[in-house]
Amino acid sequence: MSSLVGPDEDDPRGKPPVPEHVQDAIRTLIEWAGDDPTREGLLDTPARVARAWKEYCLGYGEDPSVHLSRIFEEVGGYDELVLLRDIPFQSHCEHHMAPIIGKAAIAYMPTDRVVGISKLARVLHGFARRLQVQERLTAEVAKCIWDHLKPQGVAVVIEAAHSCMTARGVRTPGVSMVTSKLYGCFLDDERSREEVLKLMGY
Repeated sequence: MSSLVGPDEDDPRGKPPVPEHVQDAIRTLIEWAGDDPTREGLLDTPARVARAWKEYCLGYGEDPSVHLSRIFEEVGGYDELVLLRDIPFQSHCEHHMAPIIGKAAIAYMPTDRVVGISKLARVLHGFARRLQVQERLTAEVAKCIWDHLKPQGVAVVIEAAHSCMTARGVRTPGVSMVTSKLYGCFLDDERSREEVLKLMGY
């Protein structure tokens, strides 16, 4: 994907320039879909779409694990479940580049370190802002937390609607997909697994 560098000196709004070959690609798609990319309402669409996709895919420019680098070891002896649920997110499927819109629940059982709870959401968004499949997204978030916090266990559950299914193809609205990834005590101990899934609402 071409990078957008610096503000456009010719654009009074200061928006970054979009390479012409990127805009041409979008014009080609508009024309192939059956519309006229030269009509007034579509003249600025190629640049808008390109900038939007640069924003949708911000995750390619970051390492989500950096959000877990600042840890806190003074937790007053707390070693019970840490759970953040109903975290909204948006991604795009790599097969049709259609929106994936859903929510996630992320839990871990700490050993001697915790992170600020907002960091769990930042890890999710870092991976979600890429072309994705839900299964991989779930696994990437769980493994990142497992590798960098070294907890007793990690549990990630993602529930999302896929526009590639609801708005095209089989066109079945109202359907959501649920995926989960477990590590450590949540994988090995049935009681811990049942407890965390129940608290997550599953």
